Amino acid sequence: MREFLTVDRVANYIRLRRSTFTGTFLLVAGSSDKIFYQRLVDELACELVDTSGKPSSRQNAINILEILEKSNFQGVLAVVDADFDRLKSLVSSSSNLLYTDTHDLETMLIQSPALDKILAEFGSEEKIAQFKRDVRLALLEIGMSLGYLLWISQSDGLNLTFEGITFSKFIDEQTLQINELQMIREVKNKSQAYTLKDEDLQQRLTNQKSNNHDPWQVCCGHDLVQILSVGLRKALGSNKAADVEPNSLERSLRLAYEEIYFCKTQLYFNIRTWESQNQPFKVLRNNI
Repeated sequence: MREFLTVDRVANYIRLRRSTFTGTFLLVAGSSDKIFYQRLVDELACELVDTSGKPSSRQNAINILEILEKSNFQGVLAVVDADFDRLKSLVSSSSNLLYTDTHDLETMLIQSPALDKILAEFGSEEKIAQFKRDVRLALLEIGMSLGYLLWISQSDGLNLTFEGITFSKFIDEQTLQINELQMIREVKNKSQAYTLKDEDLQQRLTNQKSNNHDPWQVCCGHDLVQILSVGLRKALGSNKAADVEPNSLERSLRLAYEEIYFCKTQLYFNIRTWESQNQPFKVLRNNI
């Protein structure tokens, strides 16, 4: 019950806040998303609302939006990670719900030139040249296996746990090659899902990979950052693990992401379209 009370409480807060704030309420799923969008919004015209909590920050944002829409509340917009929705052909019926261009915000950061800045800062020019693979493509190739396994877990109700897995147990620091069987075993062990058969999961992965989905919709950004962290220790750089810790890398990616990159995204276009259709409500600053 507490999760539902939290969603209702946030919706009620927004309703009460309307008496003193006439601008837009932008629902974002989590503190890191809030930090990212804070740099882009017009703070006088738009208030960011972090929907962190259970069952998930993303679902909370969607649920809060639905509650407010049912009472014809005007001037509320939710921006959430696309996750697997595009691959599942799930289309939102709400014009007030917008998705990231790629699977999530972190994949948008990695797709942008912000990644090149991170590689220039933490990587070794010589090692990256010797790597002989496009770094983004290498991250995506590895990330696809994890992304598909997560999708399989969700689709089949396996409830596998991915949080806290040790990436260096199945990714070679020297070559950045993935051992898929080791990955499956690491996820199974973390999930205590010992009854699942390795070969069954591997076959499911093979079947999914044959569908040729857009890797930017399959891969999870947090996974790509973890893989990048492993790579910057040996394959792409010579850093200590503590110096390229994933949370620090994500912060660095956010800092390296320029407003001009955002202006080239579909999400930017969609927010501007929403503004034009919901005047006088505004979200973004005029000068971006």
